[in-house]
Amino acid sequence: MTLSFTRRFWMVALVVVATALAPIRAGAEGVLVFAAASLKTALDEIATGYEHQSGQKVTVSYAATSILARQIQQGAPADVFISANPDWMNVLETDGLIRADTRVDLLGNDLVLIGAVDRTEVGEIQPDYDLKAELKDGYLAMALVDAVPAGIYGKAALQGLNQWEAVRRQVAQADNVRAALALVAAGAAPLGIVYQSDAKVEKRVRVVATFPTELHPAIVYPAAVTTHAKEGAQTFLEHLQTDAVTAVFLEQGFTLPDR
Repeated sequence: MTLSFTRRFWMVALVVVATALAPIRAGAEGVLVFAAASLKTALDEIATGYEHQSGQKVTVSYAATSILARQIQQGAPADVFISANPDWMNVLETDGLIRADTRVDLLGNDLVLIGAVDRTEVGEIQPDYDLKAELKDGYLAMALVDAVPAGIYGKAALQGLNQWEAVRRQVAQADNVRAALALVAAGAAPLGIVYQSDAKVEKRVRVVATFPTELHPAIVYPAAVTTHAKEGAQTFLEHLQTDAVTAVFLEQGFTLPDR
């Protein structure tokens, strides 16, 4: 790997980190939603529409699911939590920090390999796809592979293809999936693994390949009201399950799990 490429990568990476999605604090009024970073584009639109419709303020704090869950464990005043996988929701349920009777599997998603817009699409990725050769001396952008759901799913998929060991030293791990997306969009990494919904909202990348769903655990976004939620949290969670909101999620690349 050339020195100039390495310098360029880390310069872009520092910019991405500085501007990456991070938790924000909200005042006491309104509903405070903690949501996985991959939900940002869709949920921003949905929250704005809900405010206009209901007159109730909705503040959304986006970050990696693992970070948000730990903040709730430490007493963060979230009213609604939307996780990018069931495991972190299970942790909060075990800790008594969500109302189990409100928990619902809200959404699903697909995992994709992305690259620059001039890359050739190959369809569903197969074991004979030589990812290391496609990377050359570049990086593979992924969310944290041992903590963030998108990274965990991505690592599992690569292991299922018997390609993880070949590329793991070239993996550039980002704090969340949107940060991984930004690395590819900025040209700092030639390829990345993100959700289909992320690829759909970034015009500077294209889907190079899709990962068969059997290569990784099912991608499920559970949502729930927290134990100490303010009034209005349940109403907003119910709003997220309406047909109109579902249409927004589907348009932006999400899928629906069996509810």
